[in-house]
Amino acid sequence: MHNFIQLLPDHIANQIAAGEVIQRPASVVKELMENAIDAGATKIEVHIKDAGKTLIQVIDNGKGMSETDATLCFERHATSKVRTADDLFSLTTKGFRGEALASIAAISHVEMRTKLEEAETGRKIVIEGSKIITNEDTVSPTGTTFDIKNLFYNVPARRNFLKKDSTEFRHIQDEFERIAFSHPTLQLKLTNNGTEVYYLPPAVLRKRIVNILGPNYNDRLVPIDESTEIVQLKGFVLKPEHAKKTRGDQFFFVNDRYFKSHYFNHAITKAFEGLLAPRTFPGYFLYLTIDPSKIDVNVHPTKTEIKFEEEKFIYSILMSSIRLALGKYNISPTLDFERETSFDLPHDMKMQPAREPSIRVNDSYNPFNTTTSNRTGSGSSGKTQENFSKAITDQGFGSKESSSNDWADFYPIEESKEEEKDEAILFEEEATSAKQFIVKGNYIISSSKSGLMLIHARRAVEQIVYTETFNNFISNPIESQTLLFPITREVSKNEAVYWNENKALLQQLGFTGKIEDQKLEVTAVPSVLQEESISSGIEDIFETIAYQNVEKGDVAHTLIAAIAKSASMKNINFSAPESIQGLIDQLFQCENHSYSPRNKKIIETITLDEIGNKFN
Repeated sequence: MHNFIQLLPDHIANQIAAGEVIQRPASVVKELMENAIDAGATKIEVHIKDAGKTLIQVIDNGKGMSETDATLCFERHATSKVRTADDLFSLTTKGFRGEALASIAAISHVEMRTKLEEAETGRKIVIEGSKIITNEDTVSPTGTTFDIKNLFYNVPARRNFLKKDSTEFRHIQDEFERIAFSHPTLQLKLTNNGTEVYYLPPAVLRKRIVNILGPNYNDRLVPIDESTEIVQLKGFVLKPEHAKKTRGDQFFFVNDRYFKSHYFNHAITKAFEGLLAPRTFPGYFLYLTIDPSKIDVNVHPTKTEIKFEEEKFIYSILMSSIRLALGKYNISPTLDFERETSFDLPHDMKMQPAREPSIRVNDSYNPFNTTTSNRTGSGSSGKTQENFSKAITDQGFGSKESSSNDWADFYPIEESKEEEKDEAILFEEEATSAKQFIVKGNYIISSSKSGLMLIHARRAVEQIVYTETFNNFISNPIESQTLLFPITREVSKNEAVYWNENKALLQQLGFTGKIEDQKLEVTAVPSVLQEESISSGIEDIFETIAYQNVEKGDVAHTLIAAIAKSASMKNINFSAPESIQGLIDQLFQCENHSYSPRNKKIIETITLDEIGNKFN
């Protein structure tokens, strides 16, 4: 009988395990920094070359390892944190499975130097692909230093899946920042290709957040402090007006361990209900302290997903604590029974400019003129309906003056003078004028062969600007306009790195600016941006280059899309049907007129059959 099952060799088993634990260079940084924290380090330095593909060096001043422990730590499932299965539910350390160093050693060249404080000499171990090449005494300071070289050298398929250097380094920054946020008392340093990215001295939590994200964050933070029998909750939430269009500033920690939770995130969003602008996300840095026996951290290889025994109670505590804090600092709406509420405006209307009301009078109307059909009577229904339609137009119904925003011009489609009948009414296509539209809000409504065509006007403008800008960008730099008064913006170290990294491309796109002392001064912007949309355009640029994982070949496309999005937010007023027709003509000249650069639908058609079904 032939047997099919066989034991895998150790080096293959280690490579398979490495595929789960070490997904990219950032995974190595996370594991080594967590090991340093477990070793009692107060200072940790991380030095990166070529986004970690060439070198990842982590230096700590922890307690170090003995000769025996230094050799044993590279074996699979060798750990000092767990003795029995019950220990998994009383963990106070970062690592516990003993897989990290074995996995790293299986797919890279590792050099480790470590020394105990009481020892006279340290230990140096060199490993290549799980094989120990060198194991000898060495002179070393107290603590441990890891040099991880040529990551994935023996797994070329995995190396080929790595992204461009800026993307991989962004992941390293993310892991570094999460550890920095969860351990503000540690002294931390991060360099990239010899350039210092972060130097973070020990600090209180608020100061640590400001040191990482920039000084402008100091006034944005609302403190949270709540203690219950179930959980102790501390940290900060960002004020609603500083909510972002990305989820970058959202951090949960439990017992100083970073984790992700859609369930708890929903509690935060619920607490901010009614305070956020549309399509924005609240920022928070929240720290939960819970009895380790009531959480399970061993449910995911990267330990970023955690099970909570009393998650429903924690959900309620999160939501109520944040609402209480927002109310305490006069951020959330207050209940005032003496206040007149009839003047309250919805959030979407608060940013619209105020317009003076106007009254339009039909000068030709004479109530004493008995020859006109001001009276209703037999044989006058057709004339009455005509005057009624004229009166509606003359009184300015839907006109620009009575509109609630800049887009609301009304051009009535010609009404049929025939009495309404139950059966379908057939119109000749030639009888429908192409220059008659209804413009309501962001939407242009026009007739089409099959029924009605709805066009999202702002998305149409966005696509037109994108197409023109991108076509010009291919051959020439985008036309730029110099600002009379430069725009300044405080930037984080992370944002400064990516602005300087993309500086040449940004100049090609029409942006000129320099960064000094974590402050950006923009002196020129693309000419397609009007004054009111410049600030939003700069914010969109930062969201693209600093907070979105964009591939190198797509950076220009994404940045131009961001510029087009900001340009579409300018105030646009159609004073005549011809201007609307011009917009539609420009839209249909675009290669892609159905979807915006952000893949949002621009055109929707409603057929006569669909309209008819509404009246069944």
